[in-house]
Amino acid sequence: MSKHTSSGRKRAAGTLLAALLLATAGCASRGGEQGAGGPATIVDRLGLAFVLVPAGEFMMGSEESAGALEAAFPTIGRERIAELHDEAPRHRVRITRGFYLARHEVTVGQFRRFVEASGHVPESIADGTGAYGFRSDYDPARSPRGDAFEGRDPAYSWRNPGFPQGDDHPVVNVSWNDAMAMARWLGEIEGVPYRLPTEAEWEYACRAGSRTRYHWGDAPVPQTSAANLFDLDASTHWPRWQAQALPARDGFVFTAPVGSFAPNAWGLHDMHGNVWEWVADWYEEAYYRVSPLEDPGGPPDGRLKVRRGGSWHTWPFYARASFRNWNTPETRYTLVGFRLLRETGAVAAAH
Repeated sequence: MSKHTSSGRKRAAGTLLAALLLATAGCASRGGEQGAGGPATIVDRLGLAFVLVPAGEFMMGSEESAGALEAAFPTIGRERIAELHDEAPRHRVRITRGFYLARHEVTVGQFRRFVEASGHVPESIADGTGAYGFRSDYDPARSPRGDAFEGRDPAYSWRNPGFPQGDDHPVVNVSWNDAMAMARWLGEIEGVPYRLPTEAEWEYACRAGSRTRYHWGDAPVPQTSAANLFDLDASTHWPRWQAQALPARDGFVFTAPVGSFAPNAWGLHDMHGNVWEWVADWYEEAYYRVSPLEDPGGPPDGRLKVRRGGSWHTWPFYARASFRNWNTPETRYTLVGFRLLRETGAVAAAH
């Protein structure tokens, strides 16, 4: 890709796009039946579709026994099961306000429109160190940390994760900071606060009333219709981990177009798999011991941000609704994207 593009032309295009978006202020489409906190669905002017998630209560986390998990995931190993103490204690959480959650993860096309209109420079480009990417002849066993992907390398960014993506695929190699920048910008354009969901809001929406490991049940099936996880298609590139792959093929080695898999009971797609999703909270492994009943928002500060849900490269064990993962806010990785939350009108008016 040539570096000698016209910066003036890019700025002009970005300014025009921003003007067009601003000109449509107040024109986000509402659809579906009216919910208690507003319309059941909303599509904003960037094309993000949102589903109204009602207020309610649920049981967050997991206290499954090691024996039960070993029986369900016989190839995972006791040492990995022993690392799950941050999922406990299982505790009641009350979400006191409904919110709109994006039906899909933010796509490459949507992120591009944000970058062009806002002038935001993603961290994978801004600091010159790049991101991670897939290379077919890369050997994880020869890397210093055994990483599954090559990086960081300036050759990789949100534009190029090393594998093909269309505009309808979830964007990857975006940091937590990039996600927050898009949320702030959309909030200004739309006149309604946008943000990342809290960890509690995310798990509540993922479960969609279920109490099982996945929104469809306890077994990682029907995996080929419900989630893009590490399967036989993906394992062709990582044979050393083939024992952890789902014994099926979903037709996707890498990311899949958003909405390719069945939604959960609340109409949300890819809450398990496709890409990990950044959430708002700082990570603290013992936070569940002190988490409040109502609207927990995580620790006040920290070093790591939580990500949830698993990805196309994630073993089913790590894609359970209760599993917690984390990275530093500036991390950009081939498996990590995000999903945005739009607050309801009633909440927005209170700000």
